[in-house]
This record gives sequence, structure tokens and C-alpha cells, in this order.
Amino acid sequence: MKSLIFALPLALGIAATAHATEPASFSKDVVPVLKTRCVMCHLTGKEPGNMKLAPKVAYATLVGVKAMETGLARVEPGKPDQSYLVRKLEGTHVAAGGTGDRMPVGGAPLPPEQMAAIRAWIEQGAQNN
Repeated sequence: MKSLIFALPLALGIAATAHATEPASFSKDVVPVLKTRCVMCHLTGKEPGNMKLAPKVAYATLVGVKAMETGLARVEPGKPDQSYLVRKLEGTHVAAGGTGDRMPVGGAPLPPEQMAAIRAWIEQGAQNN
């Protein structure tokens, strides 16, 4: 019984760690944010920024594509701090040579958990998964 008492927290700790290190997913972590916070202003690609963020085309519009305002890529795989998308969402884009408002324009900043999910996805290579 005593060993069970010590084993349970260890098992729970391992489970929590395994869940925390689950790979980031474009479809599960990023697309829901795009759907709820971005696509209404970036649907056709004719809007400011020329980005189509509808789920079926968003990946091709973001990853490895240079931002219009700076030399930064919109999403630089493995480098969230060098990704213009992160800078626009965090409001640090002007320091990188960008222009305009923090995104989403006129709305509240993304909650920390959504920003963390986007950053994790980029850090892990911005896979189309």
C-alpha cells in the first residue's frame, strides 16, 4: 500500500509531463484561433496585409511567406520572435520595421494560452499538421 501511495503521484507527474510535451498542431492549435479571431478580416487576401486566413489556405499564406511591411517571414519555422505574425499579435511589429496596429485590430489581444499555442507551433517547426 505504501508503494502505491508513492507511485501514484509519480504516475500522475509522468502523465502530466507527457501531455505538456504533446506536439503543437496547426489544425488543432492554430486554425481555431484563425477561425475565431482572424478570418473575418483576412478572408479573401484583398484585405490589408494580403493574407487569406481561411483554414484551407492559411498555411500557404503564412509559412515562409515574406510580410509586406518588413523582410521578416510571416511565420519563420523554429523562430517565433522572428515571425511577423507573432510580432503583429504581440504588438512588437513596429520595432521590426512593421506598420499598422496590433492584431486583431480593434479587439482584445489574444489570451496568453492562444499566444503560447501559436509560439509553440512555430518553435516546433510550423508543421502543416
